[in-house]
Amino acid sequence: MWTDTHCHLDFPDFSGDFQEVISRAQEAGVTRFITIGTTVESSRRAVALAESHPAIFAAVGIHPNNAHLAPPGYLEELRTLAASRRVVALGEMGLDHHYLPSSKLPESERQSREAARADQTVREAQERVFGEQLALAAELGLNVVVHERDAWDPALRILTPFNGKLRAVFHCFGKSVAHARQLLDHSHLVSFTGILTFKNAGIVQETARQIPDGTFFVETDCPFLAPVPHRGKRAEPAHAAVVGRFLAGLRASPPEALAAQTEETAAGFFRFPEH
Repeated sequence: MWTDTHCHLDFPDFSGDFQEVISRAQEAGVTRFITIGTTVESSRRAVALAESHPAIFAAVGIHPNNAHLAPPGYLEELRTLAASRRVVALGEMGLDHHYLPSSKLPESERQSREAARADQTVREAQERVFGEQLALAAELGLNVVVHERDAWDPALRILTPFNGKLRAVFHCFGKSVAHARQLLDHSHLVSFTGILTFKNAGIVQETARQIPDGTFFVETDCPFLAPVPHRGKRAEPAHAAVVGRFLAGLRASPPEALAAQTEETAAGFFRFPEH
């Protein structure tokens, strides 16, 4: 049995066939789901889903690409949502320097002063909101789901003061063993998506082979990043089993053994309520 530790079931991609999606996942051996908030509204929807379905749990948070749009009072909104017993983490939160405002401009305009100011404004908002959410998580005794893209050093700088106060999982991990060790040395974890199955994923495949048991689990990040052989289509939670079996092959482990191990790791990190 597998848990899809990171999916976006509140997204409109699943509005037309939600129950069929859940049924296909369960038939594939994916029996538990963590749906992840990306805004206040998305977090509300995530909690509503979790409170209406016994196999679904929620994380609530502000995605870095939405940090500059976080409304006043968003922390109190997250605090209220996190009071639900179905909320098992805060997130996703973090830093993303890949999709800054300048990335949407023509190449000739990306080096302008205006573009640089806009990028800096967004970076500062991301850092502030990331730090504020980490502080809230530490206060509430919750672990966190971290999104990091093209912002490794500043993300670690902001996370470091919270080492020992909470644990983080860097979701959709795609970096080297050396990067992973910077997290694992502080009891943080990594999580693998369908990217692991891609032909150009040699670096993260090597990471997946080498890191110790008990330091990772699997996810889909659906509706994004469908694994081979579904690449290019909508990802869905059933694909967590595809990722898990591929990961088991990389580690020369029986899929059943790896499933049991990742389930234990996920349960220790998210501390699912019994009822």
